[in-house]
Amino acid sequence: MRNWRTCVAVLFFWSTIPLSSVPAFANGPLIAAAASIRPALEELSARYNQVTGQSVRLVFGSSGTLANQIANGAPYALFLSANTAYVQWLVDLGLTRGAPVTYASGVLALYSRPGLLGQTEDPLLALGYALEDGAIKRLVIANPEYAPYGSAARAALQHSGTWGQAKQVLLVGANAGQAVQYALEGDVDVAFVPMPLAQLAELQKTGHLQALPNEIFPNVELDQQMVLLPSADQKTHEFFAYLQSTDSRDIFSRHGLNDPVPTNQNLQQ
Repeated sequence: MRNWRTCVAVLFFWSTIPLSSVPAFANGPLIAAAASIRPALEELSARYNQVTGQSVRLVFGSSGTLANQIANGAPYALFLSANTAYVQWLVDLGLTRGAPVTYASGVLALYSRPGLLGQTEDPLLALGYALEDGAIKRLVIANPEYAPYGSAARAALQHSGTWGQAKQVLLVGANAGQAVQYALEGDVDVAFVPMPLAQLAELQKTGHLQALPNEIFPNVELDQQMVLLPSADQKTHEFFAYLQSTDSRDIFSRHGLNDPVPTNQNLQQ
């Protein structure tokens, strides 16, 4: 296993420190990105540096927190959100440059401790029975007010009729990374987490991990968008273009994201 405990601790750190505390460890554009795509974007930025010699600075947090920072003047050059809503909010405020681009489609996963739910065609039905039996003491989701994966988890529980019971044992993580950390450390029985972070943490080795279909969280979409911001310079535009390349599509896919973005053949590496 990679040093996931360090990774997730740093992820949570990035999402909570004041903006002025972000270290300038590179001279490239400052990129704000959803915590849920950290493993993919770190690999992608390293690959970009290898291919082009250019660097970017990455700041991770919940999409809502980052959007609020941008609205309050944070000097980011590019924003990668875990859904479209926060991007559209910034577009409506006139705080973006150019049209948003959908770079991936997120996958919500359900993690459960060994022997609790198991493989089933209807995991939320099994979850409901486990809640009724009192077998679940703690269930974690990311903050649904700021994290799209948290919103999707809440919607799934509401749609299945188990939200009322789930709230009695609910633990809310500040972002998706913290929700995964709780699962990794064995502090919860059930966790709703982004598939990319769950795969990086190798949660499938410590319990049962199952991808959930989008149909179980209606009215919440996990199409993930990015948009240039007013401070974007030429280097930002180049990285923005690279994020739409074949290289990027393959990396996003390898990290558990579906990719609806058409490939730009001119950027294929």
